[in-house]
Amino acid sequence: MTHDVFNQPVPLVDYNVFETNRPLRDALTFNAPSLATAELSALGARLGSAEMQSHARLANVHMPVLHSHDRFGRRVDQVEFHPGYHELMKLSVSAGLHGTPWSGDVAPTLVTSRTALPPEGAASAWGGPAPKRAASAHVLRAAGFMLFTELEPSTLCPISMTYAVTPALRSNAAIHADWAPKLTSREYDPALKLFSEKTGVTMGMGMTEKQGGSDVRANTTQAAPDGSDGWGQRYRLTGHKWFFSAPMCDAFLVLAQAPAGLSCFFIPRVLPDGSLNAIRIQRLKDKLGNKANASSEVEFENASAWLVGDEGRGVPQILEMGTMTRLDCALGTSGLMRQALAIALNHCAQRQAFGKALMAQPLMRNVLADLALESEAATALSMRLARAFDHNTDPHEQAMARLLTPVAKFWICKRGSHFAQEAMECLGGNGYVEEGGEGIMARIYREMPLNSIWEGAGNIMALDLLRALRKGDAAAALAHELAPAKGAHPALDRMASALPARVEEMATEIEARRLAQDVALAVQAALLYQTAPPAVFGAFCDSRLAGNWGQAFGTLGAGLDLDALIQRAMPQ
Repeated sequence: MTHDVFNQPVPLVDYNVFETNRPLRDALTFNAPSLATAELSALGARLGSAEMQSHARLANVHMPVLHSHDRFGRRVDQVEFHPGYHELMKLSVSAGLHGTPWSGDVAPTLVTSRTALPPEGAASAWGGPAPKRAASAHVLRAAGFMLFTELEPSTLCPISMTYAVTPALRSNAAIHADWAPKLTSREYDPALKLFSEKTGVTMGMGMTEKQGGSDVRANTTQAAPDGSDGWGQRYRLTGHKWFFSAPMCDAFLVLAQAPAGLSCFFIPRVLPDGSLNAIRIQRLKDKLGNKANASSEVEFENASAWLVGDEGRGVPQILEMGTMTRLDCALGTSGLMRQALAIALNHCAQRQAFGKALMAQPLMRNVLADLALESEAATALSMRLARAFDHNTDPHEQAMARLLTPVAKFWICKRGSHFAQEAMECLGGNGYVEEGGEGIMARIYREMPLNSIWEGAGNIMALDLLRALRKGDAAAALAHELAPAKGAHPALDRMASALPARVEEMATEIEARRLAQDVALAVQAALLYQTAPPAVFGAFCDSRLAGNWGQAFGTLGAGLDLDALIQRAMPQ
């Protein structure tokens, strides 16, 4: 009898992570009302399956291994991954999360037919043929990216970088012409060989160096001109990169000092003649989380590289890519929040304590409802930002992309770690252990700080917001964004009326973080007014804007409809 197991919940498995995510589906309806979602539903079923959850677990348990040399002493610089990692990559690539917006099949209106084939003519591996590139391609891709994060976020690092880097290659027309078809292919090909012999390729980035970090202008890697060929100006790079993520990618964009200043370069692992480029992987980083993904330190020993864009314009070139990866940081944290919330809800609905289900306990109901609010607000803001990327010729959407990218990246990612800790606490000791279905919570907790640090930590985002405020009429754009919710809640009205003056008067850095927080909260509230039930909008404004809230989750005021918030968020 001592080994009978009872009052332990059934793990959350074999469920559809899309169909059970009502806040995401409502955000899609708002941001892309004509978008068909059959492909997201099919992807959601795969992501929630026991098979894919097993691949995610194994890819994190059996971490990447560096092989710098073969057994004969020859330099190989290869990273070995568990088969589960490759299954995850295969699924994300087949879903087009790395390149759908750049596929070239641009349609003038939203696509509702599922009859189109992917660029390479191969059917999607996650259920039916893939969609054409549509006016909502970034929104569609963002939803898929967020859903995939609920399965395994580490493998999305090379996926995100490929997404961000691909359009930058247009600054070198010859390289773009050769590589773009493979970069948007839905075929995953991990082999180390010449790009022209592969069915699909991925790309990474290398910006920071040990002496500079975020201050990339302090980079010391040197680029010496070495003639030209079919890909344009060729250089020889000598130096290092302190963080060189996903070193198993087929090519990278890196920063190096050229004669005219810091410049952007394309550096492939395999050169056009089939030989390995002199990219020496020194070691893999031993990270807190993100275990399934390989991050490395590398040295360039007279490595061959080609100029992308103009000499001396490397920082603006890289910043364009940074904007897209920052979107993915917000999406990724929103996905992790949703996963942590779903696991907590699943546990608390089944676990009994003091004579009734945990979810029936008043304090636990407050915690779960508060987490549900935070998760839905993060989803709403992330998907709104993705919509701005789809309409980048519209002046207002341009302003929103510039304004909301640092805001969403700052605020959502800052909330992530606190959110994960509270969700873990809902499971008690079961949440703190690594093994088993609910042991996923420990993995989420270790993963959460990454998106806040990567691609510009909090202070960098706050400074970027200040730069955005100095371009165009940011106050008017923000007022326009908040206008649909005018009169809906007095606390939102007070904040909305005060923000334009704060935006126009912001001349120093000291309050930039506070401004980023308040812009995020105001926009989240306005979005929830348009996408969520009144109970959600009212509770968000009462707590986050009106101050009827404490300094920890689970401190919502009495009188709110907690049951409505919880039921809307339930994963089953």
